[in-house]
Amino acid sequence: MEINPNFSENAKNDYHLVLSAREGSQKAYAELMHRYKDSIYFMVLKMVNNKDDAMDLTVSTFAKAFENLEKYKPDFAFSTWLFRIATNSSIDFIRKKRIVTTSIDNVGTDEGEDQVFHIKSEDLNPEESSIRKQQAEQLKDIVSRLPDRYRTLVVLRYFDELSYEEISEHLMLPLGTVKAQLFRARDLLSNILNKRKKIGSDL
Repeated sequence: MEINPNFSENAKNDYHLVLSAREGSQKAYAELMHRYKDSIYFMVLKMVNNKDDAMDLTVSTFAKAFENLEKYKPDFAFSTWLFRIATNSSIDFIRKKRIVTTSIDNVGTDEGEDQVFHIKSEDLNPEESSIRKQQAEQLKDIVSRLPDRYRTLVVLRYFDELSYEEISEHLMLPLGTVKAQLFRARDLLSNILNKRKKIGSDL
């Protein structure tokens, strides 16, 4: 299988380890886990905000990756594929707990993954629905405090659920600019949320 010519040296090394792991090398499995277990853990921890849950999800991420190693294709870096598995696993976990959360997914990746704003609303009783509605309004209020260009990007990405490419076409912006500005928007949102938590704890 032909490797992506744009791969960094680290990505190339990862791919060679993947090939060795496919052949049954326990050393290769261990090396891949050693390289990414900390960054996966801290990324997931930011999403679920619980150390035990983050550790469980980290372990399950590597379990899923290693079980499906044959499905990995070197069109993109192994790290990107691995972080995507971690992200999806964490989002599924968050959905099951039915909470409103923010997550920063781009730690350690080379593509700047998503931050997710998810509101679970189906199959709720009236009281839960009321709570979710209040949480949705609070989230919209936080987003409204962003500068216009960032607010537009966040709405398109997380409320309208457009892809990076669709946003790029819609706003006639380079794809790299969309990713960079969404990264900045996520940072601003995190700051706003942290300030709110601090104010709440001081009351």
